Amino acid sequence: MTDHTPPTTDSHDDDNESATQHLSRRDLISGAAGALGGVMLGGLPMALRGQQAMPIRPVVPVDATKLQGAPTSPLGQRSAFETPLRAPYGETVGSSYTPLRELAGTITPADLHFERHHAGIPSLDPQRHTLTIHGLVDRPLTFTVHDIKRFPQVVRTYFVECSGNTRSAYRAPRPDMTAQQVSGLVSTTEWTGVPLATLFREAGVKREAKWFLAEGGDACLLNRSVPIEKAWDDALIVWAQNGEPLRPAQGYPLRLLLPGWEGNINVKWIRRIELGTRPWMTRWETAKYTDPLPNGTARIFTFELDAKSIITSPSHPDMIVERGWRPVSGIAWSGRGRIARVEVSTDGGRSWHDAELLGPSLPKSTVRFQYLWEWRGEEALLLSRATDEAGFIQPTRAAMLVERGPGTDYHFNHIVGWQVERGGRVFFHGET
Repeated sequence: MTDHTPPTTDSHDDDNESATQHLSRRDLISGAAGALGGVMLGGLPMALRGQQAMPIRPVVPVDATKLQGAPTSPLGQRSAFETPLRAPYGETVGSSYTPLRELAGTITPADLHFERHHAGIPSLDPQRHTLTIHGLVDRPLTFTVHDIKRFPQVVRTYFVECSGNTRSAYRAPRPDMTAQQVSGLVSTTEWTGVPLATLFREAGVKREAKWFLAEGGDACLLNRSVPIEKAWDDALIVWAQNGEPLRPAQGYPLRLLLPGWEGNINVKWIRRIELGTRPWMTRWETAKYTDPLPNGTARIFTFELDAKSIITSPSHPDMIVERGWRPVSGIAWSGRGRIARVEVSTDGGRSWHDAELLGPSLPKSTVRFQYLWEWRGEEALLLSRATDEAGFIQPTRAAMLVERGPGTDYHFNHIVGWQVERGGRVFFHGET
């Protein structure tokens, strides 16, 4: 149980008193108390309890005004009291989810952006890596990373979402699922790069070119066919995210970004683009990323991601300890453009109320919403429902089961929510 009592200088807490004496001795001996504090606060050790890593509460001075603080450092660090982590991790073929419940605003820190890899993260030298554009072009060209940076740059904020995001919550919802486990394969970034259309004009794309093949530089040579209209619209070759070069897990040194389209087609570590007249029908768009339907057919090339939302606070494993007013907060997004409206229900969908959108609703980006709710200790079922500017309304899981069947494999955007018990415990509810 966490003690929320503000510390005082005359505290008789033995642990805090011991920690203060320890720091004071170091201060007197070497004048290094500030540096020691920096080491202590630089990273939070973890203790294993069963299968879950639990943070050990850091040791800090009882009164920070009595000691010199930590020195400057080459890299900034989070407070040791803040420990957001992607999970699970350690696999070269698999996913690592963004901790949605622990984030605020809309921008995902680069080190918490979700991961999805098919052959691990390649190590690429930016001085040797190139992007070649060939096929149905007048001038086949090879660009270095330096060449890409010499073009006029654009800065855009877009989300990227794995097409399998929320699969487990659709197929086998469990009350102990967290927001991270439910929808953590989505992240939002400020991207810097060059419009793909600029590079296509440099290469002189021929009129008969209708598709292009994008190929990555990882061990599986992941490749996807893309309609050429997307290149002339808003496709980018990006090299930076959130003000710094791409993280290796996000495609360093170059990646393709196709705003609003399923994550797999946003090819990371891009090294080659070939122009042609028809899709290549690679294994990544036949054996994979093709969606089976109940009638025995399959959906193919389902690029756009539909309107979607999730409440991140309160969410499991939160415990509401005080009655009264509190914000119900979350994020909403759509690959079809801007989010026009988010509604929140506190009674399982019997009634809906408009939520406030916090900040501008940008096209193909997440927007944070909040709805002020007075909890009086009763049971409640919290749901959110998004509508985008194209008029698409987020469906229920029951409606998706009728249309897509239980075996559908991609593009899960059904309404999800959280069951609040009388005692304040919060559990996932996916049976809308």
